[in-house]
Amino acid sequence: MAYGNALVELGTENINVVALDADLCKSTMSCLFQEKFPNRFFEMGIAEQSMASTAAGLARTGKIPFIHSFAVFSAGAPYDQIRQTISIGRLPVKICGSSAGLSDFGDGSTHQSVEDISLMRGIPGMTVLCPADAYEAAKMVKAMAEHNGPVYIRISRNDCEYVTKEADPFKIGVPTVIKDGNDVVVFATGIMVKKALDAAEMLKDELSVRVVNVSTLKPINVEMIISLAGDCKRVVTAEEHSIIGGLGSAIAMALSKSGKPISFIGIPDKFGCSAHSHEELLQHFGLTATAIANACKDGGKL
Repeated sequence: MAYGNALVELGTENINVVALDADLCKSTMSCLFQEKFPNRFFEMGIAEQSMASTAAGLARTGKIPFIHSFAVFSAGAPYDQIRQTISIGRLPVKICGSSAGLSDFGDGSTHQSVEDISLMRGIPGMTVLCPADAYEAAKMVKAMAEHNGPVYIRISRNDCEYVTKEADPFKIGVPTVIKDGNDVVVFATGIMVKKALDAAEMLKDELSVRVVNVSTLKPINVEMIISLAGDCKRVVTAEEHSIIGGLGSAIAMALSKSGKPISFIGIPDKFGCSAHSHEELLQHFGLTATAIANACKDGGKL
């Protein structure tokens, strides 16, 4: 809901903002934009490839298109169009991947995006965002519109607890310390920021844990990552994404010369599966505060 409301607010401020959806507007919440600006909304049906191509054409006319589908489809189905037309052309198309990660728990592997970050990070010139909560998601919408070039944002299907403050500034490319500490640093993104904070609370009598919200997954600010890891003895990364090509890979690359031990909390090299709840899936794949706490203590497992 926060994303949809922010998109409406942006559309009120900027008449060049348009929205396109692939028959999922009530899930992506672009329906709010459709209600407010029906002449600037385009329902494309289940045709993400055509949606991306149409958005590229609109961008060529001076519009700022926001395109919407589930993350597994908005990143995967139109990959060729995103790469060849949008990204090579450096067009200001904004791609929203809703129901990201395992958050569409009931529909199983076909609807769960475990690899969307790695797909989008690999495209030259693509900016990749993942908000930790509703406050940050809303701020990202405006930042996306102001950014000169393509941007991908992944949004969870489920409600997230607040871990940032409404007044906190957001700037693309800047990781932020949510909790300070000096023994271990946990770099987390999306819903895993709250899990990292819970882990830090669990360990408060044993270890001092620094929690960093990495809400921009590309570009990664290498200098800031090195500085934030500087005085800590161990590094942990936590993401609701494959351990291949996501946050963990980005942090490992940034800290490649540091010599610090790094543990990765994420989805192993597997597809998702159906479950009764999102939390059940997170438990199944070890995306928990307990897993983060164990990694902080003894390194855990890759």
